[in-house]
Amino acid sequence: MNQSLRAGWPTLAIMLGASVWGVVWYPLRMLAALGVTGTVASAATSAAGCAFVLLLRRRSIATVRWHGVLPLLGLAAGVTNLGFVWGSIHGEVMRVLLLFYLTPAWTALFAHFILGERLTWSGAALSALSLAGAVLMLWSPTLGVPLPGNAAEWAGLAGGMGFAMSNVLVVKTSRVLPDMKPEMRTAVIFGGAAVFSACAAGFEPMAAAPAGHLLTRAALLVMALGLVLASNNMIVQYGLARVPANRASIIMLFELVVTALTSWLFAGEVPGPREWAGGGCIVLASLLSSWLHRTRTAPARRDDDDLVAADDIEDIDADYSGAAGSSPRGHRNGARAMV
Repeated sequence: MNQSLRAGWPTLAIMLGASVWGVVWYPLRMLAALGVTGTVASAATSAAGCAFVLLLRRRSIATVRWHGVLPLLGLAAGVTNLGFVWGSIHGEVMRVLLLFYLTPAWTALFAHFILGERLTWSGAALSALSLAGAVLMLWSPTLGVPLPGNAAEWAGLAGGMGFAMSNVLVVKTSRVLPDMKPEMRTAVIFGGAAVFSACAAGFEPMAAAPAGHLLTRAALLVMALGLVLASNNMIVQYGLARVPANRASIIMLFELVVTALTSWLFAGEVPGPREWAGGGCIVLASLLSSWLHRTRTAPARRDDDDLVAADDIEDIDADYSGAAGSSPRGHRNGARAMV
């Protein structure tokens, strides 16, 4: 295979992953139109993704050992997933996603208290820049209070906090359970999202459950989403194993471009000046965070055509690497079970 073409596959894999996450809100709204609530959709698709990972990587199940950090990781992933899913269905997609992208602010705090990492002035400044973007985006001349304006935006904010906590807990898990295969951490993330959303489903009434051919269509869509998202997870892992963390996190911001385009095409949602300005601050904070926390070691590579196995790569789980700014040592520790 041509060397330059082969070198471009990891970047393409990450861009593909970002594109999938940027468009996944649309099939979620399709499920909602069929009568499937956001909580049920989150639970069903996450369960399908977990089952797919366990079946595909069943030999790795033996590496799982009990530790108290696992249910915490599952809970954080559940908040992440449900916040994104519910917010995307009921709110303006771009605003929800930008609130989700406040992860540099939350990750710096969580890493300080949970991992004992020193909170530097640069980290505090990036957190302030990220939060300033949210304030700029949310400030209303009539209300005067820069808070989320509806439940969907609160869900996006909570999802971003859950994502930041997931990033930190993945690193924690890799430390306390070093022999546990990365794909099993992915299974915990999907499984936790499924259980958390299933519990939350009891608090969200379903007006009219799909029946007949609508039920069949909804079931097929759920299974397809689970398969696509689990496969997408592994594709992104392949890319993250071969691309420096700081570069990967910048590529992942392509998700915002895809989301902006698809929300305009499919939902007619056009961000206003305040959304562009606030979003610019949030994106800038993510870019600077990835630059400050860039990896100091080269990624694992091979010169032949064989793929480096995912279980040979340490601390790779699912999604962003430095985008969340979670670790000064450049851990590739993103953990995202969408949806």
